[in-house]
Amino acid sequence: MNNHQRVENVLTLAALGFLVLGCLTVLAPFVSALLWAVILAFSTWRIYERVLRACGHRQGLAAGLMTLGLALLLLAPVLMVGAQLGENIDNLMGAARRFLARGVPAPPPWLLGLPVIGPHVSEYWALLPGSGEGEAASAKALAWLEAQAKPISAWLLQRGLDLGQALLQLTLSVFASFYLYRDGVDVVARLRAGMERIAGKRAQSLIDLSARTIRGVVYGILGTALAQGIAAAIGFTVAGIPGPLVLGLLTFVVSIIPAGPPLIWIPATLWLLQEGSPGWAAFMGLWGFFIISGIDNVVRPWLISQGAALPFILVLLGVVGGLLTFGFIGIFLGPTLLAVGFAMLREWTRERRLQGGTAEP
Repeated sequence: MNNHQRVENVLTLAALGFLVLGCLTVLAPFVSALLWAVILAFSTWRIYERVLRACGHRQGLAAGLMTLGLALLLLAPVLMVGAQLGENIDNLMGAARRFLARGVPAPPPWLLGLPVIGPHVSEYWALLPGSGEGEAASAKALAWLEAQAKPISAWLLQRGLDLGQALLQLTLSVFASFYLYRDGVDVVARLRAGMERIAGKRAQSLIDLSARTIRGVVYGILGTALAQGIAAAIGFTVAGIPGPLVLGLLTFVVSIIPAGPPLIWIPATLWLLQEGSPGWAAFMGLWGFFIISGIDNVVRPWLISQGAALPFILVLLGVVGGLLTFGFIGIFLGPTLLAVGFAMLREWTRERRLQGGTAEP
C-alpha cells in the first residue's frame, strides 16, 4: 500500500468518524425516546405478527393499528391522570389545611412505650407545627403551611415540567414505534448481518439468547408494575381513597423499584385510620400486603423466568444502577444489559466446560 492509499484510508475513516459523531449529536436529545420505542416494539412484536396476519400482511396498516393501540394504552391514561392531577392537588392541599386547622393530635400512649425509639419519636412529635390543642396550635399550623406554600408550588411546577417532558418523550416513542413495526423485519435482517460479521456462526444463537433475555426482563419488570398498579387502583377505589387513578399510576412507577409499592399503600392505610375508618384501613392494609405487594413475589419471577433464569440480585442492581446512570429509561435498560451479559457469560462458560470434558451441572 503506497502513501497515497494510506492517506485516502485515513481521510475516509476520519470522515466516517465525523459522520457518526454528527449523527449521534443530532440524535442525542431523542435517545431516550428511541430506546423506549425499541423496547415497546420488541416487547409487543408477537402481537404485531398476529395483527399483521389479520391485516393480510399489509405492514403499514398493521403498524398503524399497533401504534394506535400503544397510544390508547400508554398516552390516554397519562392524559387522564394529568387532567385530574390539578384537582387532586387542590384536594390534597385542602385536606392538609383541615388537618392542620384541627392541630396535630397528641402522640398515642403506645408510641411513648416503644423501647429505645419511643421517647425520641414522642419528643419529635411534640415539635411538629400545630401540635397541641386550641386556637394557638391551629394558627401555628396554618402559618407553617402558608410558609411552605411557595417551595411546594415551585416543586409542583418542576414536577409538572418533568411530567410534560416525559409525556413528550413517550409520544415520540409511540410515533417512532410505527416505523419499527413497519420496517422491523428489514432492521432485524441488517442487525443479523452485522452480528454475523462480528460473531460468525454464533450470531443467530446470540441474537436469540439476547431476545429471550430482554423479553423476560421487560415483561417481568413492566408486567409486574402494571399488575401492581391496577391492583392498587382497584383497592384505593374500593376503600374510597381520593385520587385512585393518580395513586395507581404512582404505584405503577414505584413498583419498578423492588419494595416500592408499600411507599404508596401504607400512607393510604394510615390516612384511612386517621379519618376514623379502621375497617377500611384494615382492608387496605391486607389488600396492600397480600395483593399489591404479593404480586411482586409471584408475577415478577414467573415472567422473568419465561425469558431467562436471572438472579434477583442482578435485577435489583440493574434497576438501581440503570436508574442512576441512564435516568428513568435505565430502569429497563440496566437489567436488560446485565441480563444479556449474564446470559452470554453463562453460555460461554458452558461451552468452555463442555470443551474441557466436564459435564455441565
